Amino acid sequence: MKKICVFPGTFDPITLGHVDIIQRALPLFDQIIVAVGKNAVKSPMFSAEQRQLWIEEIFSGNEKVQAAVFDGLTVNFCREVGARYILRGIRYVSDFEYEKAIADANRTLDPGLETFFLTCEPKYTSVASTIVRDIIRNGGDASLFLPSIVSESLKK
Repeated sequence: MKKICVFPGTFDPITLGHVDIIQRALPLFDQIIVAVGKNAVKSPMFSAEQRQLWIEEIFSGNEKVQAAVFDGLTVNFCREVGARYILRGIRYVSDFEYEKAIADANRTLDPGLETFFLTCEPKYTSVASTIVRDIIRNGGDASLFLPSIVSESLKK
């Protein structure tokens, strides 16, 4: 059976920290679907389609990674794509507490789902999309936190 994993998030924008988590998870799964969630509570800076395009461009040379946009519950999206695994990145202890609560809820909704947590590389601990958006909004250079494809796209 193919080991399909969903890495859900807003990826607004995708950062070097996200890319690091995906790259380090590649040996664990046959396929990773980076799932751009449409969150009614959040007002994203970039369209879901733009975020999906960035992910597709970043991983264009890797057939194990694909990008998708989804709306609704992650567990429902996992069922749609046949995924039995969810990937989440952890930067701080407080992230773990929040992510564990979500993982427990997901497992209650679908007992066959397993969530994998990967801690980020120490150099990416402070990299958060929220901070990156603030830098961009205020005219700063966010390129140190972003894949080159995203940085170049923002310059246009």
